[in-house]
Amino acid sequence: MEHSTDAVDVIVVGGGPAGLSAALLLSRARRRVVVIDDGRPRNAYAAHMHGVLGHDGLPPRRLLELGSQEISGYGGRFEQGTASALTVRDDAVEVSMTTTETRLRARRVLVATGLTDELPDIPGLRDQWGRGVVVCPYCDGWEHRLDVVGVIATSPRSVEQAQLLRQWSERVVYFPGAFGEPDSEDAAALADRGIRIELGDVAGLRIDGDQVTGVDLGDRVVSVGVIFVGTRLRPHDSLLRAVGATATEDETGSWITVDDDGQTSVRGVYAVGNVVNPRSNVSVSLGLGTLVGGSINLDLLADDIAQTRRTTRRAAG
Repeated sequence: MEHSTDAVDVIVVGGGPAGLSAALLLSRARRRVVVIDDGRPRNAYAAHMHGVLGHDGLPPRRLLELGSQEISGYGGRFEQGTASALTVRDDAVEVSMTTTETRLRARRVLVATGLTDELPDIPGLRDQWGRGVVVCPYCDGWEHRLDVVGVIATSPRSVEQAQLLRQWSERVVYFPGAFGEPDSEDAAALADRGIRIELGDVAGLRIDGDQVTGVDLGDRVVSVGVIFVGTRLRPHDSLLRAVGATATEDETGSWITVDDDGQTSVRGVYAVGNVVNPRSNVSVSLGLGTLVGGSINLDLLADDIAQTRRTTRRAAG
């Protein structure tokens, strides 16, 4: 039979950069914080992260290890597992977990569960994900500035990705694949910057050892040293949708709406990071986590002040 524990101040669901950044600020503010994490960050396949001030080249899991140690040093707790449901009460939010019969209770909940990158169904892409197949020019462009860079189209915006990558490499090859030949304006713009277009259906990647060496177009193989793609973004927002949080649509999909403080449409339920913002790389997530953590603390402070006033008035008769 399930039973609930005494309420803490904040439960953070998700131990990535956004969630841990918020947890660090809140634990340093002497709030009682519990972080629930299943140990599967979005960038788990990447050996190193780049463009993170003071941590350029650090393995992403090492950043999370360091952050977790810091939070524990200020009294924050960690629960290994997966949150399966939120239940919003008048005075608390309860979090159920798949790994225990105990329901954790908190005055506020912050969901920072991230997202999954869905890759096109092309042989070799998934096996090379995070190494020979990457998505972010700012994260990996410098490391491949001397390579032949292949861009496999996954949306109309892939032309823009190819143009952006030309900033790093003088040898960019654009594979439109199923999207077909670019229109005359895009084709001319690509040609003007020396970006080669290779037409044909992409049958798979050529791999030598653990290194991408080419793109197989069926009738020929085009040599490349790395592949950049766009991915379909699938936010892990089932907890938020189940409690009725409002969502909005844009060109990338449906996203739970939050205000500038990270508050969803459900009182007491906040969200931050990739689960609500597709543009939250590590650096952005760290900053937003700190911002939202501060907003949650002020929200709790308002309750603390109100509760003290009520107690003082009752005592005064």
